[in-house]
Amino acid sequence: MIQSADVREWRGLDVVDTDSRKIGVLEAIYVDTTTDEPAMATVRTGLPTRRQLMFVPLDDAITGPGYLKVAYAKALVKTAPSIGTDDVLPAEDEAGIFKHYGLPYEPGAAGERQLARR
Repeated sequence: MIQSADVREWRGLDVVDTDSRKIGVLEAIYVDTTTDEPAMATVRTGLPTRRQLMFVPLDDAITGPGYLKVAYAKALVKTAPSIGTDDVLPAEDEAGIFKHYGLPYEPGAAGERQLARR
């Protein structure tokens, strides 16, 4: 289980896939709004003039010296929904991220967001 206090130290870590191939650099953590536990990360990818933030789930993620290893292949993460480095994730786009990874999406009873940036 990932501890919420630990995620503050992760920004800037290399994010690697299941085969230890670098995907990009960790930009931010999104928590599940019902549990306040880390659920997704954004990974900064691309050239300096064309950077974007790709979303990747944190289930089964592990940290090591200088890296965060996620349980997903680089090719899957690279095709995930993304936002610009200065953009905010629109609420209506959340479901698409979960669908991309084959995960269930469960907004709040009144339609509240499932993800919040920390």
